[in-house]
Parts: sequence; structure tokens; C-alpha cells
Amino acid sequence: MKLNYEEFQKHIIPLFFLISFISKGQITAEHLTCEMAENPVAVVLTQPRLSWQLVSNELNVSQKAYQILVASSETVLQNNEGDIWDSGKVNSSQSQLVSYKGKELKSETKYFWKVKVWNQKSKASNWSETAFFRTIADRKDLNPTWIGAITKANSHLPEGRNYHTATFKREKKLALINAADSLATRSILMRKEFEIKKEIQEAMVCISGLGHYELTLNGKKIGNSEFAPLWTDYDKTINYNIYELTEADFQRDNAIGVVLGNGMYNTLADRYTKFYVSFGPPTLFFKMKIVYKDGSEEIIQSDASWKYSKSPITFNSIFGGEDYNANLEQKGWDSPQFNDANWKPVVIQEAPKGMLKAQTAPPITIQKKYAIKVTKELKPNFFVFNMGQNLSGFPTLKVKGKKGQVVRMWTGEGLNDDGTISQGRSGKPYYFQYTLKGEGVETWQPKFSFYGYQYIQIENVNFKKKTNADLPTIVDLESNFIYNSAGEAGTFECSNEIFNKAHKLINNAIKSNFQSVLTDCPHREKLGWLEEIHLNGPGLMFNYNMATYFPAIMQNIADAQRDNGMIPTIAPEYVVFGGDFTDSPEWGVTGIILPWMQYEQYADRSLLDKYYPVMKQYVDYLSTKSKNHIVDYGLGDWYDYGDHAAGYSKNSPIALSATSHFYYGTSLVAKAAKLLNKGDDIVKYEKLASSIKKAFNKHFFDSKTKQYGTGSQFSNAVAIFMDLVEPQNKKVVMQNLLADIKAKGDRLTTGDVGNRYLFQALAQNDENEMMYKMNNHYEAPGYGFQTKFGLTTLTEQWDPRKGNSWNHFMMGQIEEWFYQSLGGIVLDENHPGFKHFFIQPEIVGDMTFVKSSYESVYGKIVSNWEKNDSQLIFTIEIPANTSATIKLPTDIMMKIKVNAKRLKQFDFDQKEKKTVFKLGSGVYRIECIK
Repeated sequence: MKLNYEEFQKHIIPLFFLISFISKGQITAEHLTCEMAENPVAVVLTQPRLSWQLVSNELNVSQKAYQILVASSETVLQNNEGDIWDSGKVNSSQSQLVSYKGKELKSETKYFWKVKVWNQKSKASNWSETAFFRTIADRKDLNPTWIGAITKANSHLPEGRNYHTATFKREKKLALINAADSLATRSILMRKEFEIKKEIQEAMVCISGLGHYELTLNGKKIGNSEFAPLWTDYDKTINYNIYELTEADFQRDNAIGVVLGNGMYNTLADRYTKFYVSFGPPTLFFKMKIVYKDGSEEIIQSDASWKYSKSPITFNSIFGGEDYNANLEQKGWDSPQFNDANWKPVVIQEAPKGMLKAQTAPPITIQKKYAIKVTKELKPNFFVFNMGQNLSGFPTLKVKGKKGQVVRMWTGEGLNDDGTISQGRSGKPYYFQYTLKGEGVETWQPKFSFYGYQYIQIENVNFKKKTNADLPTIVDLESNFIYNSAGEAGTFECSNEIFNKAHKLINNAIKSNFQSVLTDCPHREKLGWLEEIHLNGPGLMFNYNMATYFPAIMQNIADAQRDNGMIPTIAPEYVVFGGDFTDSPEWGVTGIILPWMQYEQYADRSLLDKYYPVMKQYVDYLSTKSKNHIVDYGLGDWYDYGDHAAGYSKNSPIALSATSHFYYGTSLVAKAAKLLNKGDDIVKYEKLASSIKKAFNKHFFDSKTKQYGTGSQFSNAVAIFMDLVEPQNKKVVMQNLLADIKAKGDRLTTGDVGNRYLFQALAQNDENEMMYKMNNHYEAPGYGFQTKFGLTTLTEQWDPRKGNSWNHFMMGQIEEWFYQSLGGIVLDENHPGFKHFFIQPEIVGDMTFVKSSYESVYGKIVSNWEKNDSQLIFTIEIPANTSATIKLPTDIMMKIKVNAKRLKQFDFDQKEKKTVFKLGSGVYRIECIK
């Protein structure tokens, strides 16, 4: 039986209105955003895009029209006037990314807006709550002056990006460090006093302190960011942050205080560091614009009138740790009337090369805190504290003791056999050190360094109860879990405990590496290896709101792209590793895939528009590296599983991996050319993709065995997933893939690159039972083994005993299967942003329930199911102004009830054995009864 959508609308939807409980609640427009952020203070586009969600308790609600008002003040807007833009009533269902079309907007100006909508019955909502956005100036308007303690020329810091630890001789390193004045790497304090004589209307601060800064006004920290601004290639782009201030933040006499640290801007250190690269000594750009109620304005900015002094932070390295001497504190240094007679005037520094751009991605913040879980005293006054969770962050120390006593905190994610901290796999030496001032209970936490750790080791101290008067006493200790504040978007839970624990394990690893960039690990490297982004992309987006984060990552990729089009494996490319560790197609292709991820998930095509040249140039680069359309270099299926040592692909040909990604990238560029109407490029890249596919099959497909490459799981799975297999061969290639999995005892042999293609080749071809078997166990390779091993974050290798890092998310591709297959929440690429989507859960193994949800741009999607002997029950939530096609794995003889009423008209897919029908928005309980 077949029912098209028009017939569905005619017959089924009215039935739902008659048979279902219908709330009489008013439709509302809520969750207003501008450029996909709530009340942003850094809108950089000349035509901002406005979005909202419809909320209603009724079924099948859609938007028929909208009206937007944009005003210069809240007062004007409260009178329902739009003196900047009144869109009038616009007949449209669009509620996401509606382009502003009003008067020309001024820079550094705050605008207020609201929206009214009409539903499908032409019933109008009330006006929404007021939202706002603030426009920002471009670099020319900012007219930046950079200040600090020493000029770059006088700092004698090395230039270039080739000072890699493995090749950098210790003698040379020490010579460079000793030659540089301590001000070249030392944290400094900077201050500026000013007076306010008028009533303040509003104030705005633009600031960039490199590598990192903390800003205070009259002794109070401004904002909640850690490690601001976010990392970039400082030769190309420099982020600055914007803060809004109100009259309550000021007094008559005021003082600005800034602490500067090194961050990724200046990595020279005499402890552990991954590489030795410097863009210059710590430096500050600052601009405060104050608007008074009489309409006048005042600018306070970084200039020669500021003063500086050395900070109590005597050592800070993003890789090596941080030291603080409380005896060097200057009480009230960032407050007015402080005596700064001994402070020195700042120097005007050479401006960094990069272009100043407002940071629009969310900041890093302290998200969670963990108390001590277990304490072990290995010997008298020698303690190891288990904080219960492996994480990225730093401790908060509470201690009391005598002036000059020192507490050194060693951190690590694992322990040696003797119970002491192990840093051999994660980079050593690394520690935090605090020198007491001897004034009661002292509290301290680092500002400019973080590490991946679960354990803290402290020697020569008392813990809580004082036993040795000559030693300091630890009063309390906490771990601060830091990660990006983008926010969580999804939830997943099921009846299988291995999967639940794997979900938690993976997400703790994602959070640990969800920093300025998506790092590989939060200790040893802290680098943005690109392959993790696209291979884990669906899982990342189902779990977290990446809408305002991904554009920053794409800018880093564009900045890293070489003149010849090559996209390196890491972005920002702080250090040039060389060879395949700099140039590998599986990594570089992220520059093509990421804009598509943004478009399909969030209906935001801005990255495709802006970075199409980057995408195109990378394919052109790969073309120059190919011979007869075969690319034969790179890392391949990195860390694939087997008896061999992990590293370069061993199970599968490097050329097969590289060429498949060459094809994938080319096909996506051809697709982008068509979407963007790029004329000749459509023909060019479609033809190139066809040629690569033909060459791939000629070179790698064995027509006798019906296998690709070595016949490995990756070789066959990637060909299936990327649609490289000719249709007539797909079934037998799939059978060969399954045969290899079974021959390996239902275990995988793929690695970092191959996991996703293996998982999705199975999931998309009705082999979810095999996915279940392959992952439902406690052996290696598998997620169950890691939880059985007692870990709290996903590790770099399937067997954590063999790998280095215990905090990598690169093997976490199963998250896509959790949400899309078990939960069944699947986007429709023909209707980006989940305007229309599919609910098609898979019921596998002995599982009895799944609960999954995802906060789409239109609102919350819910897909829950539970199973017992006699029935299946599905609870589905579809946001207003969207629709979904429901595909349920049911027997054709089952009775189906939707909100307690029998569903009589539907389609039954004989091939997939699924009942298919469509629903508009609302909450539905669907019962399938035998």
C-alpha cells in the first residue's frame, strides 16, 4: 500500500487533529538567535541572519508568515516599532537564518529585535521576548596598539616553526632560553587608571592578550573565560574578545588590570614542551568605548600610558605547567589608588602579523569540579589523590603553612606500578607549583596551563590533620574540568550497559579535547589534528552545539592552507612535522567535508559560500599529487588494529585510503559547485570524480575475488560507504566484508580512519546486528574493554596498555550509530537543518529500550522506544515547523496505534520490513501490538 505526502496531508493529518488531545495553547516564537548565537556581542556580517523556534502544544504546527522588528533601543521596540527594520508580514515558513534587510547597520552598535509568527491556520502569536545583537568594528576601525614589557626584537626569541622536540638539541634550546630576557616569557601584570565623571549609558571592551590574558576592572574579573582568546595561527588571524559593561561595573576612580601568559603564542620552556615556537613575547591590545548618557563617548585603549610589573606567576607554559609565588603578590594592583611608582612604563610592541577578528566561537570555561575520591599515602607525607575522573584542566589548591613553603602538584592520567604519578606517555616534566605567603588558608589555581590528568601527587605535605609543623598542610583539593561552553545538544541512554558506558567514556574524551581547537589529547600535544573532526563529525554534532564553533575551526583550516592548496594535518599549524605527518589526504579533506557538515546539520551554507575556494584548491592540489588519478601517500587507516605496532596503516593499502578520500573530496566539491551554481566547475569536478572512481576500481578491485585492496575491513567498507563500488558488485563486496568480520571472531580491524566507514557501511546496509555483535563485548578491540580496564575517558589505542594517551576521542565514531541507528534520528540532506528528517530506529540484539534526543535548530527531537514480548512502544517528539518520516521496524501484521488511535493508512517497505508514514510536529506515542 502506497500513500504519497499529499494524500497523507489530506487524509491522515486531519484524522490526528480529530483523534488526539489538542492543546489550546498559544503558539510562541522563542529561542531567538542572531548568527546562531543568543544575544551575540560580535556580529561581523553586514547582513545578520536571524532565527527563532516555534513552540506549541498542538499537533502539526507550521509557520505561515512572520514579522520582524529591529530597533535602535528597547524603548522603541516596546512600542512595537522597528525604526531600523520592519519586515512587515512576510508569507514564508522560514524561521532559521532569515537575512536582515533593513537600514545599513553601524559598527559598534547594539540593536534590539523581536518577531511575531502566524501558524498554518493564520493565527498570530504574541510578540516574542526581546533579543539583541551588537555589531563590531573591523580591524581598521580598531586601530590597534600593542603593548608589553619587551619588544620582539629585544626578546631574542627564535622564529620559525621547525623547533620540534625530537630534533631540537638541548644545548641549542638552553642557549636560546638563556639569551632571552626573562621578560620574553614571563607573565606580567599591566594596569591603567582612569576617572569617570558622567553617567554611563553603556560600555564595551575589545581585548586580545597573547598568548592568554585575564582582565579585571576594579579588582573584579570580567567574563568567565579560561585561556582566552581561542588559539589561531597568529601570523594569519588573531582573535579578540568583546565584553559588555554597565554603569554598575564602574566607580568614579577606576583601574584596569590585565595578566598576560604565554599560551600557544610563546611555547619556549625549560620543562616539557611539544615544540619550541614563538610568535613573540606576551602582548596586549585593549580598547574600551564608553558611551555616556549625554551622548558623548570616550575611548580608553592600550598605549604608552600603561604600566607593567612582573607577575607572581614565575613560570607558565601551556605544555609544562605553572608556578606561582604568593610572596610576589601586590595587593590591590588592579584597583584604583594603588601605588605603582615602582612599576615600569610599557613599551609599544611590533603588532603581530595576523588580522584582528572578533572571536565568535564560545569560550573555554570551567564546566565541572571534582573533589578527591580516594587518597593514598604512599609513604609519610607523600600523597597521591585520585580525583575520580580523567579530564583536561587544573587543580584548585587550598593550603596553609609558613611563608616560603612550597607545594608542588604533579598531575597524570595513570600510575606507575609503585603507585606514583606516571607522565611517560603524556609528556614530562609537568607540574603546578605554589609558594605560600603564610597567611591562613591560601587558595590558588593556575591561569595559563592545563593538563590531562586524573591523579595529583604531592610530596612533603600534611593532609588535613596537621602532623608535621615543618610542612604545609593541604586543606582541600579540587579538579577543574575545562572545555568549550558551546553547550550540549543531545542525550542517549539504552538498556545495554556497555553502550551506556562507552557513550560516557567517549564524551568525557570529547570534552577533554573540546578546547580552542579539537585537540588530539589534552597533555602531550594539544594539537588540532583534523581527521577527528570529519570522522567523528556526526557524533560531535549530536552531542554538542557546534554551530558557532565550526566556523572558527574552518578559519583555522583556511589559514593553514598552503599557497599550493595543500591543507596540513593540523590547524593551526604551529609546528611543521614534515612528510606524511604534515600532508595526508584523510586529514586534509576535512577542509572540504566540514562546510558540508555545517550545512546539512544547521542549514547554514555560509561556510560553503566563504570557503568554496579552499575546498576547490585542495582538490586541485590532490590532482597534482596523483598519477593516473591514484594518490599514493599519507598515513592511511592510522592505528588500525592487529598484532602489529600501531601507527601507519598496516592492514590496508595507503594508496587505497588516499585515493578514496581524493574521490570523496572531489565529489563533494562537485556537489558544492552545483549548490552554489558555479557553472564550469560542476562539469569539471563531476568529470574528475568519475575518472577517479574508474581509476580506483581498475587499480584496487579484484574482479575474481570481489575484494578491494587487501580485502581488509577498511578496504571494502570505505568503497561501500563512499559509493565507489559498482552497483552490480556491491552485494558480494558486502558479503566479503561480513565474512572478514566473522573470521576475526566478530571483531574489527580498522583504526582511526576506518572505524567510521566500517560502522556506517554496516549501519546503512541493514547489518546492525553485526554492529551490535562487534561492539557488545568486553574484549579488545572494543569499548567494553576500556570500561573494564577502569578508564573514564576513551584512549588512543583499542588496547590502552599499548597506547600513549588515555584521553583521545578519535576512536569514538560509534556515537553516530547510537543516535542515528539505535535512536534512529537521521537528517534528510534534501531538507538541511532537520526541517524534515527521519525517525528510523533499529532494534538489535537483546536490547529492550533506547532513549535519545537532539536539540536541532528548530527545537528538540525525541526518539525513544521500548520493547516487551507483545509490543513495541515509540515516543516521538517533532519540533514545530518541521515534519518527519517515520520508519518503524515492525511486522506487517502488527496493529499500530498513534496517540491511542489505529493507524490505517501507511506504506510498508517490503525490502526493509518497515512501516512508513509521515507526521507533522507534536508529541506522539506509537504502539505496535502483535
